[in-house]
Amino acid sequence: MAGMVSTPRARTGTALLLCQPATGSSIFGEEVTAMAQFRSDLVQTLVSRGFLHQCTNLEALDAKTAAGPITGYIGFDATADSLHVGSLVQIMMLRWMQKTGHRPIALMGGGTTKIGDPSGKDESRSLLDDATIAANIASIQKVFNRFLTFGSKDAILANNAEWLDGLQYIPFLRDVGKHFTINRMLTMDSVKLRLEREQPLTFLEFNYMILQGYDFVELFKRYGCTLQLGGSDQWGNIIQGVDLGRRIVEAELFGFTCPLITTASGAKMGKTAAGAVWLKAERLAPYDYYQFWRNTEDGDVGRFLKLFTDFSLDEITRLEALQGADINEAKKVLALAATTLLHGEAAANDAAETARRTFEQGGIGDDLPTVNINASDLKTGIAAWDLFVRAGLAPSNGESRRLIRGGGAKINDQKCDDENAVVTTAAVTDGVIKLSAGKKRHAIVKISS
Repeated sequence: MAGMVSTPRARTGTALLLCQPATGSSIFGEEVTAMAQFRSDLVQTLVSRGFLHQCTNLEALDAKTAAGPITGYIGFDATADSLHVGSLVQIMMLRWMQKTGHRPIALMGGGTTKIGDPSGKDESRSLLDDATIAANIASIQKVFNRFLTFGSKDAILANNAEWLDGLQYIPFLRDVGKHFTINRMLTMDSVKLRLEREQPLTFLEFNYMILQGYDFVELFKRYGCTLQLGGSDQWGNIIQGVDLGRRIVEAELFGFTCPLITTASGAKMGKTAAGAVWLKAERLAPYDYYQFWRNTEDGDVGRFLKLFTDFSLDEITRLEALQGADINEAKKVLALAATTLLHGEAAANDAAETARRTFEQGGIGDDLPTVNINASDLKTGIAAWDLFVRAGLAPSNGESRRLIRGGGAKINDQKCDDENAVVTTAAVTDGVIKLSAGKKRHAIVKISS
């Protein structure tokens, strides 16, 4: 964006901002440490809970949100029928907007999904048809319903296909495209990284940032929306929208991004050996979701309680101060709270009880992941490594063999360290076989006739 630069100079992990408004005067942001400096409940909440990475003008945003309710949005493309836990930080920011008296918009990319966001991708996304995109949006909406209250005076669920599908190409280029320069677009990370890696970037994808910038303008016109939030990978696209709003409708718009969430060990949050941590129960059972949070690293407990629950900061301070074996109690609190937000109290309590019986009593819980095996297959025997793959406890045959060789595999709580072992009907107890990968991942093999 012309006249605006973000300069992260974080010594403590919080972004420092250099914001140069259109007037040409410079305002240097101060390191965010003292919460008392903020007048707005929204800004104070987002900063104190660890959501801030970059903001176009934090001081001005604080003043605006303190003066009265505003409307802000985050965009989500419908590339699958479920979001995953990597989107949960953004969803929680919308939740905190609503909880502090402001109006959030969950913007579904019914139009932009037809192009695909190149940010963070080494290759083009597969193009989806209209029917698939519509089905994905309907499925994803169920997740938003768990975190936000929608209604005429509450949160808004919008779809950018409403305005993008009807755009006329030549008028759009004349009215909007003229505000984007190729020079600047080539400096954007979403473009630059793809080109540096000598991976193709289609002209279709190159237009994504223009359409996202136009979304901000359209939402301002329709709903008075003045704030766009998103992940740090969206910073370039967001400030393009802020600048476009200033140029086209002379609006003071704001951009706010959250950091990329990594674990204490440096891994990308939400990536596991079993794959993505989906927010749809049909893709990832509530028990597995509970276990994902229950397995949080010790050093992440306090941070994740701030980001992914509604607990007060005082309560979080108490929980993250627990030491030794007691930290496991804080992990259970985190897992129960996060699972309750997404799947409801009943499913969360069932998951917690299943975990308690499985780990504290050594029994078999009702809600463990299950795989059905025909009894006739067991008569001749099934390779143990094959069974662990079928149960989802290993992503490949090779990984399953390594799990067994390494001593991490158990069948009915008995170690299985022979990669050539064969499982037969002799392993069946009460119609099932219990499989374990390490101490925390379990599955049930149900035998059908």
